[in-house]
Amino acid sequence: MLDIRIIREKAEEVRERLKARGGEHWKLIDDVLACDESRRAAETSKQELQSKRKTTSKQIGMMKSKGEDSSAIEAEVRAINEKISKFDALAEESTTKQSDLLLNMPNLPHENCPVGDSEDANPVVREWGEQPQLSEPKDHVDLAAQHGLISWDDAIRISGSGFAVYRGKGARLERALINFLLDTQSDNGYEEVNVPHLVLRECMEGTGQLPKFEDDMYGTEPAESDGRDTLFLAPTGEVPVTNLYRDTIVPEADLPIKLVAYTPCFRREAGSAGRDNKGIIRMHQFDKVELVQVVDPDTGFEVLEELTAHAESILQKLGLHYRVIELCTGDVGQSSAKTYDIEVWAPGHGKYLEVSSCSCFGDYQARRMKLRFKDKEGKNRFPHTLNGSGTALPRLYVALLEQCQQPDGSIRIPAALVPYFGSETI
Repeated sequence: MLDIRIIREKAEEVRERLKARGGEHWKLIDDVLACDESRRAAETSKQELQSKRKTTSKQIGMMKSKGEDSSAIEAEVRAINEKISKFDALAEESTTKQSDLLLNMPNLPHENCPVGDSEDANPVVREWGEQPQLSEPKDHVDLAAQHGLISWDDAIRISGSGFAVYRGKGARLERALINFLLDTQSDNGYEEVNVPHLVLRECMEGTGQLPKFEDDMYGTEPAESDGRDTLFLAPTGEVPVTNLYRDTIVPEADLPIKLVAYTPCFRREAGSAGRDNKGIIRMHQFDKVELVQVVDPDTGFEVLEELTAHAESILQKLGLHYRVIELCTGDVGQSSAKTYDIEVWAPGHGKYLEVSSCSCFGDYQARRMKLRFKDKEGKNRFPHTLNGSGTALPRLYVALLEQCQQPDGSIRIPAALVPYFGSETI
């Protein structure tokens, strides 16, 4: 959620930075300011009336002590009370409307975020490793079928399309990757946490999945009052892990907070028909290891470089070729101020696949979650939050199979993964 003070003091700058994102959100600034002005005017009038009521009430006490008739002044106090109630209602109405507007408004892109309309404007920041030279690379679907690693027919039988059943060495490889990812990030200084997979609506709003992306989410428990879901299957570990600190004030000495969690993730992927639907590239349920940091606001964008390096370390240890791109203003996510995507090479598909997205949200999520820290002067401030996939399992799985395939049809297991998998080849 954007800081209303920044909107109030730098309205034109906020408009321009929102325009850079594309869309029409910049047009809401006038509505936000109108709500703010209405709320503040109502609060001022209410305070003036409260002061007048206090003075008048004292008069009533003095008159009664002298045996004088105070009925006229008492009527005046009742009239003041009615006016206070009206200004109260007006302030509450303006506050609610302003809050709804701000909940739907995206974050401001970082000042140095590359400007562009779409993913075509995303610059490549760096590459690591060399693309493996394979004469006739198979894709992961053929490789999985050849070695009996994944069954899509079984998944369709029990859950429908968009799911997968890992079997035998395929299931062992998935488990080996999860443990390898968790251990690597623990070595990078992250505390492992195991969190619920069902989260409250407030948690989804806190990290920015709602209200914009509700059609992509699996709601599970509609409320009787308005029919909206109150519980959701977590679409990413970012939601339960970041919300561990929702509505709390943490000591400054506890920063930075660094957490890692393995979670299954659930997404409807509404509107994604035909997009990367082959195999396990895009699914309704998939595994992911998530990195979350809560840091001092003076260090947020520096920490983003560190967190991105931690996600990259996975691919480097596995020896997989990848590249890092920075998202432009027209492609950066709703809640993010700055994002790097890590894309791993999939030779069987002949393209790069996003395997991690690392973002700094500034204080946008912290404001939505009412997450604060107490600084050395005793003042409550909003920290910066960051998260990144460390990494998403399906596309890492795809890249590993496709980059490590051998001429004889076998799959070489990277050395760093062998202790977890228990064999050097499939």
